[in-house]
Amino acid sequence: MQVLLAGPRGFCAGVSRAVEIVERVLEIYGPPVYVKHEIIHNHQVVADLRNRGAVFVESLDGVPPGSPLIFSAHGVPPSDRALAEQRGLKVIDATCPLVTKVHLEAIRYARRGYHVLYIGHRGHPEPIGTLGEIAPDQGTLIETLAEADAVTVPDPERVVVLTQTTLSVQDTQEILARLRERLPKLELPPTEDICYATTNRQAAVAELSTEADLVLVVGSRTSSNSNRLVETARARGRAAYLVQSAEEIDPAWLEGVKTVALSSGASAPEYLVQETIARLHELGAQNVEERVIVAEDVSFPLPRVLLQVIQSGHPAPPGSIGDAR
Repeated sequence: MQVLLAGPRGFCAGVSRAVEIVERVLEIYGPPVYVKHEIIHNHQVVADLRNRGAVFVESLDGVPPGSPLIFSAHGVPPSDRALAEQRGLKVIDATCPLVTKVHLEAIRYARRGYHVLYIGHRGHPEPIGTLGEIAPDQGTLIETLAEADAVTVPDPERVVVLTQTTLSVQDTQEILARLRERLPKLELPPTEDICYATTNRQAAVAELSTEADLVLVVGSRTSSNSNRLVETARARGRAAYLVQSAEEIDPAWLEGVKTVALSSGASAPEYLVQETIARLHELGAQNVEERVIVAEDVSFPLPRVLLQVIQSGHPAPPGSIGDAR
């Protein structure tokens, strides 16, 4: 049995930046440091940061006034920003810049009188943050083809579609095609909303699926982009499983398998991939070949004001490390 290791895989630039922000803020202020929602959707990373003093909260009500508060990579609605300011919290914005891009698109189009159709997963923090930027009657969440068939808009001449950054490229294209059929004047933003990392990881899994008997994706069950990688492989007729750790691999999956394709979601650390490879060796894998389908060279700087605090060596006063936008 051989293992084809997908490239790219694992941490994207937005995730790397968000995790580093939590680590830096812990160094500057010491624990506890509060984080609105899980900083990224990976339970091992979250558990490690929790052990180091990060406190993950879904409500700001229990955050002591004046405390450091980090907004997760998924972004937050303006209501959270306003509440944090009221409570005098030291706000550090770890929202992925590509998510911020979609927030700004929603604001810009809504101001121009457009209705925003947002393709995303109901209950995920990313659409909650994006649609929170505009009035409830200015946007509609679309999760399925059936919802695309049923949606109505105030003015079919002024409607735009935005998308969650971590969606399946294939599913988004199907919904988008349906919306275009129904709304010929539908506008799209200048650049696609699905992020480069999501697209690249899905492309790598799609290509390796043509050579593999089985596809394994390392990632948390709460990770949207990790689940989409599994769906990408299954859409190509391959058996595929999401594993949160090497221990979750069922040896029965490998019976009769000659080639395993292995990838990981954009919020899964590389050490989990290496542990999975070690487990596959125990279960009969003879060699590992890395296949880089798309080369990546993307990085995002830390928030400017946080860099200033790091360089000065002095903690900032409440409210001074604000919205990265």
